[in-house]
Amino acid sequence: MSNLAKNELETQCQEKPCSAIERVIKPRDKDLGEFTVRRSIPTTEQKQIGPWVFFDHMGPAVFQPGQGVNVRPHPHINLATVTYLFAGEILHRDSLGSEQAIRPGDINLMVAGKGIVHSERERRELTDSMHQLHGLQLWLALPEKDEEIDPAFYHYPSADIPELEVDGVTVKVMMGSAYGKTSPVKTFAKTIYLEARMDHEQSLKLPNTEERGLYVVEGEVEIDGVTIEEHSMAILSGKQDLTVTAIKSSRVALVGGEHLGKRYIEWNFVSSRKERIEQAKQDWKDGKYPKVPGDELEFIPLPE
Repeated sequence: MSNLAKNELETQCQEKPCSAIERVIKPRDKDLGEFTVRRSIPTTEQKQIGPWVFFDHMGPAVFQPGQGVNVRPHPHINLATVTYLFAGEILHRDSLGSEQAIRPGDINLMVAGKGIVHSERERRELTDSMHQLHGLQLWLALPEKDEEIDPAFYHYPSADIPELEVDGVTVKVMMGSAYGKTSPVKTFAKTIYLEARMDHEQSLKLPNTEERGLYVVEGEVEIDGVTIEEHSMAILSGKQDLTVTAIKSSRVALVGGEHLGKRYIEWNFVSSRKERIEQAKQDWKDGKYPKVPGDELEFIPLPE
């Protein structure tokens, strides 16, 4: 947590006990040249939230013709990636031969397991015109028994993701179960991922689970008397039946689930074992990973 966010939380907690919130993370903007990314986890203070080990907020960004997303092939192990867009499009390709355009409302789940390579680019028609990008990219740790499963790719179109009204609030159950709905998106451990759009002064009772984090994509909300600003992540305590209230029109994402135990992260590799990451690094340097069909000429070298 930044010193400013920490001081703000401590000031509010002097007036009312903050038993609902363990900390507030205010990620720094990371300028990637053509768009901005904000990483809430992992941080020094918060490595994981349930099975989630990585949470990036991309954009919103507007690209001029000739600019856009252009991520060369790179590897992953022992995790699953989850990509969800509010606006724009990304072209996913992987070493299984998958080729899928990710569009707003869709969920793409790529299970790395024992190893996969993928790229994230754009269709030429998109890059040639002015376009935008806004979305979330998340990583899930796999349970130890599933870390070395065969890699797989799953695509869930927007129409398959459950959406409902909860006390007037529009909620999407992206992964897991909540409010009597269950998402079709595959999970490997107890996992929750929700999105909610809230008008001014609307409230939403949050589902209970072992660990939870609430990220404010747009707007500003309040939990247990504490204000959570736009682009901030509130790490919630085990206090049950918490309610979030919108101070202004807001979009929030709730992630959480069961704690899976310590995970090591280095570059694009996640594992419960340090030695497995070292092996993955060497295998990438030695060219032992499969190529991405249709994207064989380039790759991202292992960082020094």
